[in-house]
Formats: sequence, C-alpha cells, structure tokens
Amino acid sequence: MAFTRATGKHRAPGRMTRRSANIAGVATLTAAGVIGTLASPALAAEAGAALAQEAAPAAPDRAIVIDDSLAAKIDAQADAQRLAARKAAKAKAEAKAAARAKAEAKRKAQAREAEERAARAAERKRLNAYRLPVAGSSVTTGYRTGGALWSSGSHSGVDFRATSGTSVVAVGAGTVVEAGWGGAYGNNVVIRMNDGTYTQYGHLSSVAVNVGQSVSPGTSIGLSGSTGNSTGPHLHFEARTSEEYGTDIDPVAYLRSHGVGV
Repeated sequence: MAFTRATGKHRAPGRMTRRSANIAGVATLTAAGVIGTLASPALAAEAGAALAQEAAPAAPDRAIVIDDSLAAKIDAQADAQRLAARKAAKAKAEAKAAARAKAEAKRKAQAREAEERAARAAERKRLNAYRLPVAGSSVTTGYRTGGALWSSGSHSGVDFRATSGTSVVAVGAGTVVEAGWGGAYGNNVVIRMNDGTYTQYGHLSSVAVNVGQSVSPGTSIGLSGSTGNSTGPHLHFEARTSEEYGTDIDPVAYLRSHGVGV
C-alpha cells in the first residue's frame, strides 16, 4: 500500500529547506545569466552573499589552536626544565670543585704541618744529640785512674787522644759558664748542659767561645793543646752534676747514656 499524505493544505517547507531551494534556484538563475541581467540589485547581492558563504572555507578547528598553544606551553616547560637541569649540574660541579679545592687546601695544610713537626723533631733531636768532643778519637786515660799526677789521687775525667791544634767541640747543647784559664786545667771551657749537667774541656791551646754563649752539639769551642798540668797534647774531658769540683761522674758512661759510642 502506497504511503499518501492527507488532502488539504500542505505543510510549508522548513526554513532550511526553503533556504536550500532558494540557493539552488539562485545558483541556477545565476548560471543562466538571469539574475545578472533581470533581477534587482538587492537580489543579486543576496544571491552573491549566499554563494560566497557557501564557498567560503571552513573556520579552523579550535582543537588545532588549542593543540598549538599546549605544544608551545610544553616546549616552554621543557626549556625551563633543561635550564634548571643545567643550572643544577653547574651548581653541583661548582660544589664538587669547591670541595676538591677545600680538600686540597686541607691536604697541603696537613702536609705543611707534618713538615713543620718533622723539622721541629729533627731540631730537637739535633739539640739533644751528643757526640765525641774530638771526632774519631779514643780514650787514652780512663776515669778514676790512680797516680801522683792528680792532686786528688785519681783521674777525675778521661783523656781523649788529640794532637795539638785539633778541633774540640761541645758534646751537646748548653750554655758556656766558664771560658779561659782554669789553673791545673790550663785553658778550659765549662758548659752547663740543657739537661742540667756540666761538661769540662781542659788543656786547650786556645778558646773559641765566651761565657753566656749558647752552643749546640758539634759547636767548636777551642783547639786541643797541653796547657796547665799536662804531660803532652790531649783533651781532658769531665762530666759533673754541678760546677763544683768533686761532683764528677764517669764521662764514658755519661756519653754512652746519651747515645755516643765510646
């Protein structure tokens, strides 16, 4: 059965239907040249406007604009992140360099301090070192040897072999308390040692130090000879606990207690 409409007044075509028909009609008439020659200017303008609207390109998709803005924002964020990363890396590198410089400065300071400690220790060792009063010599007359040569009846020191004019040195560090003629000792030097003991060097041909002078181990104090109560060139050496005669101690034992091989 065929579908039919009710008789009577038909429904008016819708707005969009009318507009489409009008545009189609106008297009036909324009193509035929009718509107351009016969129609009114207003109609021609309306038709032209309609055609222009239909032929105009579609507006850009908003999503594309949004995507471009978002991409720009992402790029800006990426640039900022890269810049921040570079700054962080630079700061980290600078911190490491500063730490290395600080460590190097500390190492150098410690090295200098160690060198200074070593130098001080070496100086203390040098000042505390003892040696023979005549280099390479040996004892010819021992301590407490008896005989008429000594007024006390025995030798209060030891004699070291030394030809006249041989250099005589301080056995250790101290201060000269006597320098010059000493009676039976001839030209002699007495030194108060830094440990509080005293050492005496007799029968010198000449004296090279003065009272009050500080001496170190190995400082030349004079030349050996045979002045005073002496039978020939040699060095008379004594060690005492004080300046007073009679406080003598064994010079060989004294030197050995300070590390000197005699």
